[in-house]
Amino acid sequence: MQSQVRGGTRWKRFAFVMVPSVAATAAIGVGLAQGALAASFAISGQEFKVSTDKLEGTEFVQYGSVAKGKKLDGTPFGAPVAVSGFDTAKITNMCQSVVTPVPVLGDVTLRLEAGAAAAQSGEDDDKVIGKDLYLDVSALEADAQFTNIDIGVAAGSLPKHKDGQGIQPNTEANENGFAQRADSVTLTNVRQKAWATTAATFKLPDLKLSLSRGTGQECFKG
Repeated sequence: MQSQVRGGTRWKRFAFVMVPSVAATAAIGVGLAQGALAASFAISGQEFKVSTDKLEGTEFVQYGSVAKGKKLDGTPFGAPVAVSGFDTAKITNMCQSVVTPVPVLGDVTLRLEAGAAAAQSGEDDDKVIGKDLYLDVSALEADAQFTNIDIGVAAGSLPKHKDGQGIQPNTEANENGFAQRADSVTLTNVRQKAWATTAATFKLPDLKLSLSRGTGQECFKG
């Protein structure tokens, strides 16, 4: 039975663990068997972290799939993911970090920051803006507010890409698997782990990149 909630829906400390837990036994499990692919490219063997103060997204969709690639040692693997798509996403104070083991040096953290000024100004010009943004998420915690959300729709019933945000182009998902969609979503206090991000355009104002030894400069712990 399809679950529908109209109007604003606020979920305190919403965790996308809900979606993998359902989809892992349905969409993700069947996706593994049928070879469904999340990202339109082979992913690296390194999961990365992203934190933001706020993400404002339109035409939100989410469905289960599998991101495939190779570990650092070359071993093939598949990672169950909740693919989250947005027609447009405006992001305030974004941080992205990934830790790489380097011979002799040990762990090295690559950290990217952008859109920090938006925390003070609130202006769109200061925000990170992604168009046709898709995230292959393995875990996420945030406070969330949805507008006109449908939970439990079949992934195959999501809009076709040209008519609205739907299954990511050049990827696959089980059309009978679990999915959800909403006209808009606002996520605050975001902590996310992901395997891939793709976007038609991605604007990063005041971009900063740094490298440091150890794991002390990750966007968050855990």
